[in-house]
Amino acid sequence: MKCWNQRCFPGRLGCSQGLSSVMALGLRCFRLAHPAFCSSLAALTRPVSEVTVQTVRGRQDDRGQYMAYAAVPVRHFATKKAKAKGKGQSQTRMNLNAALVEDIINLEDVDEEMKAVIEALKDNFNKTVNIRTSPGSLDSITVVTADGKLALNQIGQISMKSPQLILVNMASFPECTAAAIKAIRESGMNLNPEVEGTLIRVPIPKVTREHREMLVKLAKQNTNKAKDSLRKVRTNAINKVKKSKDKASEDTIRLIEKQISQMADDTVAELDRHLAVKTKELLG
Repeated sequence: MKCWNQRCFPGRLGCSQGLSSVMALGLRCFRLAHPAFCSSLAALTRPVSEVTVQTVRGRQDDRGQYMAYAAVPVRHFATKKAKAKGKGQSQTRMNLNAALVEDIINLEDVDEEMKAVIEALKDNFNKTVNIRTSPGSLDSITVVTADGKLALNQIGQISMKSPQLILVNMASFPECTAAAIKAIRESGMNLNPEVEGTLIRVPIPKVTREHREMLVKLAKQNTNKAKDSLRKVRTNAINKVKKSKDKASEDTIRLIEKQISQMADDTVAELDRHLAVKTKELLG
């Protein structure tokens, strides 16, 4: 029995073969008309992680900066294993364009204030945290007087009589002698001054293991005070930024705050490094 195709169109192919030929011909025409269809279909059938993200470049704010835009929005979520691996590692550092923040805060000034904290600690270590006590170690001792807080070298003449003895002559300010003695005792340098009229004798302690450990403790205390000073610098800077919310977007304010915190974290690391070096020096 002949199929419909053979009865109506003698000499033509069978029904199933004719239908297949028509479909093949139509598919070839479709491919010629739409050459991008196959590549798009292949991209859709691949896993999301394998899809190439294309970028375009465009100017922003007429400053020559370029932004990248993803052609296919893909969000990658960190696994617990990846988070654990990144834990403890330094975070990606941010670099803000100074032109974006100059109307809000001068980060260079903030950086200088933070550096000043480091320099103050280094100076403190050199003067007051030494195995061998020298006359210069007593210069920065603060004495509370009726006229306010004054450095010991402002009210007394400090000199070295021998490698084991420092003298402080209080003849110019005899009324401050008792306050000077108290300040020397409470300086944390393990000093026990003796007084003869207006002359203060300060015996230099022997370098013992106990003395070394005491100096290490003093170095840690001074480092903690430096961190307190740094915390004030950070807080003042962030408060200043928060008062300028009307000058920039919330995202910009947030980025500047993160930048300041990042600078403070770097300074803390530097303070800890100086403490570690001093501790090693003191303990030998």
